[in-house]
Amino acid sequence: MTRLRAYVALTKPRIIELLLITTLPTMFVASHGLPRLWLAAATLAGGTASAGGANTLNCYLDRDIDARMRRTRRRPLPAAAVSPGEVLTFGLALVAASTCWLWLTVNWLSAVLALGACAFYILGYTLVLKRRSAQNVVWGGIAGCMPVLIGWTAVTGRLALAPFALFGVVFFWTPPHTWALAMRFRDDYAAAGVPMLPVVAGEREVASRILWYAWLTIACSLLVWPAGRPALLAYLATAAILGVLFLREAYRLRDRVRSGGTGVALRPMRLFHWSNAYLALLFLAVALSPLLR
Repeated sequence: MTRLRAYVALTKPRIIELLLITTLPTMFVASHGLPRLWLAAATLAGGTASAGGANTLNCYLDRDIDARMRRTRRRPLPAAAVSPGEVLTFGLALVAASTCWLWLTVNWLSAVLALGACAFYILGYTLVLKRRSAQNVVWGGIAGCMPVLIGWTAVTGRLALAPFALFGVVFFWTPPHTWALAMRFRDDYAAAGVPMLPVVAGEREVASRILWYAWLTIACSLLVWPAGRPALLAYLATAAILGVLFLREAYRLRDRVRSGGTGVALRPMRLFHWSNAYLALLFLAVALSPLLR
């Protein structure tokens, strides 16, 4: 692993993609159409650096866990591609630079929200919740919801009730998405001493909770009110179809558990991958809805 690739890997680009998927569409809704190009570019650049810094610091703090898990032992720190001191410096620099960038090019509120998301992810989730609570991804997922508010405030300069429906979509989507992955890598999490729900609870309970959170995700998605009547109908139809498909995968997982399936036979990664597609397609519908007025 080259040093450049190591530094990029520390930022966890695939996680950043998910965060940006929720930021830009929210800016479309807040703008009632296309946001200003410079503002969108500045917000996405600052959000990328902010999330990258938080993910890098997560790698620094979780290096002991990553070294014990097969899924993560090839990450830059366990692989000794970079030193812990270098990772800490890089992560702090990204967080500081992104906060200053957002403050100077977007507005102070977006900068504060981004910094707060970093602090909560690093201190609240990584240091406390992840290692001590089976509800870690439920409450820790708040950090992943913040890009919705950052995108809204970047356009409007203030918080409002409107973006909190989208906040709720991401909040309730996060547990089933993450628990599906944790079901696949349960032994890894158990070996590392991380109390993910599939480690501390039976598969029936996990599948049941995934189903409940899937229903809550869909309920929140139907509360989103895009700008304009035609856009509302198109959005609701899209959200309903995507919701049915999401629920179908959640019910399939539950049925496999009830029929006595275990481990890989449950095919939890099918739900995991579909949940990624669900979020991306739903927020694409959110972005297009103001353009259909």
